[in-house]
Amino acid sequence: MHSGSTPAIEARGLAAGYGRVPVLRDINLAVRPGEVVALLGPNGAGKTTLLRTLAGYRRPTSGEVRLFGEPCNRVPVHRRCRQGVSFMGEERHIFPGLTVRQSLRLVRGGPESIELFPALARRSRHRAALLSGGEQQMLALALALARAPRLLLIDELSLGLAPLVRERLLDTVRATADRGVAVLVVEQNARAVLSRADRAYVMRRGEIVDEGTASRWLADLDGLAARYLS
Repeated sequence: MHSGSTPAIEARGLAAGYGRVPVLRDINLAVRPGEVVALLGPNGAGKTTLLRTLAGYRRPTSGEVRLFGEPCNRVPVHRRCRQGVSFMGEERHIFPGLTVRQSLRLVRGGPESIELFPALARRSRHRAALLSGGEQQMLALALALARAPRLLLIDELSLGLAPLVRERLLDTVRATADRGVAVLVVEQNARAVLSRADRAYVMRRGEIVDEGTASRWLADLDGLAARYLS
């Protein structure tokens, strides 16, 4: 983690919503190159809306988003992608009719992208639609990484997946940050994500209500769950 570096993504007093319905209020957050930051909170806290606003799919109603040190409230999604932003949403962003190898070629991913996941490499000639849920999520992460991102935003990385698959995905996320990529990840399994993260923000009802180091939260998982996640 590079504590003194310019944040890859930063929110300052950010507010956003849907039409006249406010969802986010006064969000202040930063993620720097080389760190994994977990975004925790119960269902309906606003985590997905925050990630989509940071990625550019929703425009803030007030406040500011800064991408690699520059204001980007009006920068469209495709330009953010060109600047090095990869977004993995809850829905798996894959190409169902293409094979694993064809999918990676489409985003100009080299062989190293598939080698991240040996189980996926063995299925390289299979169409994405025929993969298991865990394999599809591996492919979605491989596709996101194939674009050589500088910032990776991930929503619900392991929802509904087997524990072994979750651990493999989170290990890959940690290794990605160790290569200098900034990662902000929403993950329901607090223990699993905090064991790989550097810091965490906790959200409730559209606001960030606490923040701290991952080690702090790991030392008090029961208190975290009782105060914020139930």
